[in-house]
Parts: sequence; C-alpha cells; structure tokens
Amino acid sequence: MERYLDKELTELEKMLLFMAGLVEESIAKSLQALRRLDAGLARQVIDEDDRINALELSVDDKCLDLIALHQPMAIDLRFIAMSMKISTDLERIADLSVDISERTLELEGKPQLKPLIDIPKLADLSQRMVKDAIDAFVHRDTDLAKSVILRDAEADDLRNLVQSELINDFMTKDPSTAPRAVPLLLVARHLERICDHATNIAEAVFYMVKAEVIKHRTDTLKEN
Repeated sequence: MERYLDKELTELEKMLLFMAGLVEESIAKSLQALRRLDAGLARQVIDEDDRINALELSVDDKCLDLIALHQPMAIDLRFIAMSMKISTDLERIADLSVDISERTLELEGKPQLKPLIDIPKLADLSQRMVKDAIDAFVHRDTDLAKSVILRDAEADDLRNLVQSELINDFMTKDPSTAPRAVPLLLVARHLERICDHATNIAEAVFYMVKAEVIKHRTDTLKEN
C-alpha cells in the first residue's frame, strides 16, 4: 500500500525537475544571446528569473512542510534535505545565467575582441555538467554524479586559460581593450561557477543515495 508520504515525495521531485528544466533553458538562452550578442534574448533571460526564484521558495516550503508533518527518516529525510540544497544550487545557476546575459548587454554594439575559443568550450562543459547532474538525480546514478564532480577541475583550467589570455595578451598590452575584455573575464567566471553548482548537485545526489559525504574528497573519487 502506497504511503501518503510517497505521493508527496513524488510531487516534490516533479517540482524540482520542472525547476531544473527552466534552469537548463535559462543557461541555453543566455549562451545563445552571448554568441549572437542578442540583447533581446539576454533581456528575456533576465525577465524570466523571477519565475525560477518563486519555484525555489515553493520547493523549500514543500520540504519544510514534509519534515514538519511527516517526520521522515533515513533515505526519505535525505531526499527532502538534498532537494532543498539542489533547489538552491539551481537558483544560483539561473542567477549566473542572468549574470551572463548582463555581460552580453555590456558587449552589445562593441567590436569583437577576438574569436572565442575557450569560452565556448567552457560553456559546453557547464551545460553538460548541469544536465548530467540532473540526470544523476533522476536516475539516482552515483557513477554519473562522480563523473560530474571529477570534471570540475577541467572547468577551473578553462577559466584560468581565458583569464590568462585576456589579461596578458590584451589588457596588459593595450588597456583600451578592457571594456571588451572584462565582460568576457566575468563570463568565464560565471560559467566556472555554474560548474561548481553542478558539482554541488552531484555531491548532494551521492549523499542522498549512499548517505556518504564526498565534498572536498575528489582524490578519493579518483582512486575509486
């Protein structure tokens, strides 16, 4: 016989996955706006952020109600607690998509500083990490969660490459390039932070499934 709590947990998961879908869409739109320097699309991302903020509050309220009314234990409690954490990370990813869109508006009308190479690589990596983190949650797949966590170092390396090139090859040699270089520097930072939040989601999934904390234990994951 199905417990009433099971129905409520299913509803919570549906809310979280709906929010995740909107966040993935927000990332995609912000990166498309950046590639095309499409100010209209960038503003659309900014305008739609309130909807994601409201969903985070709804998820949190649902989780608190479930804890208060049902006093869940073991895996049910871990699922509820991690759902709150995941919703927070999803909301922050959406905020970073807004930040990228704001950088696009700063670049609008300015000539391109250079052909973008490492930023598109970092953008692709960030989207794949978010998608895989969400898939790991859906399928309770700790191996996929591990793979997300282990890719975070690659995101750091790409961010550092972008930073080094823009500072050393452009801004240091020609300070007049700063108005075009600084927004790109920030975009790289925003994308790397998206990867960090995808990593957080993957760590939450691992804890939810196995009741094992792996935060700050990347070396252990490599050994396994």
